[in-house]
Amino acid sequence: MNTVVLKFGGTSVADNIKLNVVAEKVISLKKEAKNVVVVVSAQGKTTNQLIKEAQELSAIPEEREMDMLLSTGEQITASKLSILLNRKGYPSISLTGWQAGIRTNSIHTNAKIEEIYTDRMKKELEKGNIVVVTGFQGLDEKQDITTLGRGGSDTTAVALQVALKADKCYIFSDVDGIYSADPNMITMAKRLDEISFDEMQEVADSRC
Repeated sequence: MNTVVLKFGGTSVADNIKLNVVAEKVISLKKEAKNVVVVVSAQGKTTNQLIKEAQELSAIPEEREMDMLLSTGEQITASKLSILLNRKGYPSISLTGWQAGIRTNSIHTNAKIEEIYTDRMKKELEKGNIVVVTGFQGLDEKQDITTLGRGGSDTTAVALQVALKADKCYIFSDVDGIYSADPNMITMAKRLDEISFDEMQEVADSRC
């Protein structure tokens, strides 16, 4: 493989122990692919905690300021993973959504990606770096930080696969299959033995 995109969600990178597991997975795929781009979410419940803290300050925080605040969670994860990969002997660099060239419209907290300028990522990949990109965020035409809403890190990963013409995009989850609902939120959720493409599309749409 020439280029792969990997995405790891919040529970997969929740603490330093889990970050080490993720780093080893990244390294194993780096041995198979020339170029590796990793998209990460904020660690654990960081985003929920930031929302709670903002709402303690204001019942209705400004959406622009919420985007500024919430984008920090992914930045922490990206920099920590990059630090870890470098220590393990695999050159890495972390990039924010805007450093990675992700441009969006100006709908704060629920922005849509309009274009991705890949020059910076390609330069880093040419240097042999593993590129770790913050999911869920970009920059609008006013140079303001935006976030992509629910499922935004998955959106980032898929969009980067298209923009980079990557061979594969792997989205890693900490559950052992597809469930009827989010098992972290719904205790009665059941693991499905099989599901049709149409049903899977419906489940995916309901989580956007």
